[in-house]
Amino acid sequence: TSLKMYNYTTATEFLLLEFSDIRELQILYSLLLFLIYSAGLMGNLLIVIITTFDRRLHTPMYFFLRNLSIVDICYLSITAPQASVNSLVNNRIISVTGCAAQVFLMVFMVYVELTLLTVMARDRYVAICHPLHYPVIMSPRVCLQMTIVCLLTGLAYAGFHTGYTFRLSFCHSNVVHQFFCDIPSLLRISCSDTFSNKLSLIVSDLVVGAGCYAFITASYVRIFSTVLKFPVKEDQKKAFSTCIPHIIVVSLLVISGAYVYLQPPSESGSLKDIILSVFYAVIPPFLNPIIYSLRNKQIKDAIRILMRRTLSLRNEA
Repeated sequence: TSLKMYNYTTATEFLLLEFSDIRELQILYSLLLFLIYSAGLMGNLLIVIITTFDRRLHTPMYFFLRNLSIVDICYLSITAPQASVNSLVNNRIISVTGCAAQVFLMVFMVYVELTLLTVMARDRYVAICHPLHYPVIMSPRVCLQMTIVCLLTGLAYAGFHTGYTFRLSFCHSNVVHQFFCDIPSLLRISCSDTFSNKLSLIVSDLVVGAGCYAFITASYVRIFSTVLKFPVKEDQKKAFSTCIPHIIVVSLLVISGAYVYLQPPSESGSLKDIILSVFYAVIPPFLNPIIYSLRNKQIKDAIRILMRRTLSLRNEA
C-alpha cells in the first residue's frame, strides 16, 4: 500500500475526462470544439482589428473592449484546442506541469475578464452619469493604469491559488473528472487535507466574484436611473445599446462560473458536468464578440466599412 501511495503521490501525469468512449462521438466533439474555437478566435480578432484601425473607436470604451477580446482569445486558447486534439487522437494524458499551467492560466484569465468587465461598467457609469468629467476621469493614462492593475492582481491571485493547490498530494486517483485541469476537480482527488484550500477558494471567489458583480449591478442601477430621465428617446436607445451587451456578458460569465464552482461535487464526471464546464470555459469568450457586434451600432458600422474597403481593394487588384 505504501508503495502504491508513493507512486501516486509522485505521479508525473493526470488523466483528463474523455467526452465519450464512442469513437464517432469523440470525433464529433473534437470537430464541434474546433469550430467553436475558430469562430471565437475570428470574432475576437475582428474586434481587435476594428478597434485598433478605426480611429473613431479610439475611446476608453473600445480600448477596454479590445483588451477584453485579447483576453478572450487567450481564455479560449487554454482549453479548447487541447481538448479538441485530445478528443481527436483519443489522448487523455496531461503532465503535472501542464496541468498546473492550465490551472494558472485559467484562473488568471477568468480573473482578468471579470475585473475588466467591472472597469467597463465604471467607464459606462462615468460616460452616462458624469459626461462632462468623462475625459478627465477616464483619461488614456487612467485606462492603462486600470488595465495594468487588473493584470498584476490577476497574476498574484492565480499564482496563490495554483501554488496552494499543487502543494497537495494526489493519491486517491490521478483521474481529473473534467476535460481540463481545474481546482475543484483536483481538490476532489487529493489525499491531503483540503479544508483550507476549499475555504480560501470560496472566500476569494465570493470576494472577487460577488464584489465585482455587486459593483457592476450598482453601476447599472445608477446608469438606468439616469438614462430613463433622458428627454430624447433616441439618446435612451443609444445608451441602452452600449450597456445591454455588457450586462449579458457579465451575467453569462458569473452565472456559469458560480454553477461550476458552487455545485456539489460529483465523484465521477457526468455529461452534465462536462456541458456546464464547456459553458464556463468556452462559451463566454466565444459569445462575447457576437453579443457586442450584434448590439453595438458603431461596431456594426465599422465592420461594414472594413468589408467595403476589403472588397474595393480586391476589385482593384
